Amino acid sequence: MTIVRVEPSGFEFDVRPGESVAEAAWRLGYRWPTSCWGQAECMLCFVTVTAGELHTQPPEDDELLAMQTRMPARARTPLTRLACRLRLNGPGVVVEKRGVRAPSP
Repeated sequence: MTIVRVEPSGFEFDVRPGESVAEAAWRLGYRWPTSCWGQAECMLCFVTVTAGELHTQPPEDDELLAMQTRMPARARTPLTRLACRLRLNGPGVVVEKRGVRAPSP
């Protein structure tokens, strides 16, 4: 497993091999903004990778197409990714995402 850090909240959690950042968050009970639950349709789960970009898997065609057709151009940067598609292949990845909430006690 690999740990991801979510800023500005400072949350850190494990992401299993083959699992997306959003899937890991949902598995652990975090509330991650979405309305399509991992279908790459709503664009609400997008993050900005602020560290460890080399330890992320490159975006696949479905993620790139979804962002090109559904996300405003001003929101797209080379470091913008969909958390429902973002998979990790190493440590030290930090993403920025507002609106993430801790699991209920």
